[in-house]
Amino acid sequence: MKAIILAGGSGTRLWPMSRSGKPKQFFDVVGSEPLIRDTYRRLLRTFPAEKIYFSVTPAFEKMLFEYFPDLDRGRIIVEPEKRDTGPAMGYVAARLELEDPDEPIVFIPSDHYIADEEKFLNCLSVGDQLIRETGKMLDIGITPTFPSTVLGYTKFGELVEKRDNIEVYQFAGHTEKPPREIAEQYLADGSYLWHANYYMWTPRKFMSAFENYAPEAAEILRQIQNVGRGTNFRAPTVDAVRDLYSRLPKTSFDYLITEKMNPADVLVIKGDFGWSDIGAWDTLYDRLASEEKQNVIKGSTILVETEGSLVYAPAGKTVAVLGMKDIIVVDTGDALLVCPRSEAQRVKEIVSELQKNNLEELL
Repeated sequence: MKAIILAGGSGTRLWPMSRSGKPKQFFDVVGSEPLIRDTYRRLLRTFPAEKIYFSVTPAFEKMLFEYFPDLDRGRIIVEPEKRDTGPAMGYVAARLELEDPDEPIVFIPSDHYIADEEKFLNCLSVGDQLIRETGKMLDIGITPTFPSTVLGYTKFGELVEKRDNIEVYQFAGHTEKPPREIAEQYLADGSYLWHANYYMWTPRKFMSAFENYAPEAAEILRQIQNVGRGTNFRAPTVDAVRDLYSRLPKTSFDYLITEKMNPADVLVIKGDFGWSDIGAWDTLYDRLASEEKQNVIKGSTILVETEGSLVYAPAGKTVAVLGMKDIIVVDTGDALLVCPRSEAQRVKEIVSELQKNNLEELL
């Protein structure tokens, strides 16, 4: 099995730390290592280095070498531009189909926290086995702990089997980012999992899914294959590939493919391995806080009569907070964010305002 680390996201809900030029996956948000390096290290426990690829946009290719100076250039798949996971995953499948169309691949987001790494890797191993045995697409879902409105939900049906202490279910449908009242219903229902974007299949099967459910996109991907064949989609064909890629719909793989699929063609692994999507300041707080440590701090801070808060200070500056509860304070030197912890998922609205006001230097 090959693993593809998806590292082209921007992480707008972790502004002002996460910026378009250096998003969250390149920061040591949890622990001492940047999320992307932690993801790579985790995979190296069972994957040979030559089986691990990176999918990035051109803006992050150079930065990738700063974090992985010995990385083989052939293991970097550079999306011509950022167009969401639908085009990105199709582009990867088109490229890897030319290498080995029937070797299973798994897409791994670069910005997740995983507590039980052994169980996570076992889930990937079970997925690899089941693809080879059944020919079906595999997805990993996470048992929800609160009614999230920023994650997709996977409905699971009957238990198909339990292998190596890992439960595998029949897929029964997908809903992308529901409103809160629906998310609350899903949580109470008990037959829904958070969708974490750990898709597993073969390149040939992924390409067939595009042909069945997004034929116009599939035709463009086939043209990209023909143009980029033998060059890894790089020079001298990069301009032609970029032009074709720009014609793909800017949407997620979930909208483009998953929601249209025959449920019988998909199996779902229940992946309870201590997962967190470090996508916003409140989820980061939840991951780092504890009964003994009610405040999460970084840098030089002074907190007086303050609880349930996350406070980050930049180098060379002290941030003081007095008499506050459940707030987020993030100072990066050139920008300062202050908001209730309960409103942290709305930080991307600030990013939208910065864009409207052409404050590019803060993006």
